[in-house]
Amino acid sequence: MLIKECTNQDVPQLALMNKHLIEDEKSSNPMSVAELESRMSDFINDDYNAYFFIEDETILGYALIRHTSTPPYLRQFYIERDFRRKHHGKQAFYQLMEYIQADTIDIDVLPWNERGHSFWKSCGFDDTCIHRPKCGKLVHRILKREIFIFM
Repeated sequence: MLIKECTNQDVPQLALMNKHLIEDEKSSNPMSVAELESRMSDFINDDYNAYFFIEDETILGYALIRHTSTPPYLRQFYIERDFRRKHHGKQAFYQLMEYIQADTIDIDVLPWNERGHSFWKSCGFDDTCIHRPKCGKLVHRILKREIFIFM
């Protein structure tokens, strides 16, 4: 699998995948693809980097990471629906961690997103808290202290 850092040219595809992520995790985010495009552009022109996961010239998914935090913060992680349940997600995650040279990362999972929660648990993450940010929605915060890559 190839990890490719995204540019502004990739924003339309990132926004569409972000819309699918919002639908899949049953988020209450009402943003349109056009609004998500604008937001994604702001993200990657500010504190975030986006990465595509590519196999056989096909984009399997993406990640959006804020590198200005310690540890880095994984804001979005998405694998296209047709490629799920085939170990592409775990492979992409572990390769991404190696690519960004991180052994610790923060992530959030919406509490009702059982599939997402199961996925991250299968990657070795543990729950650290459930909190209610100012926006009023509950968020599961899960954190991995150490990542061991077995090849």
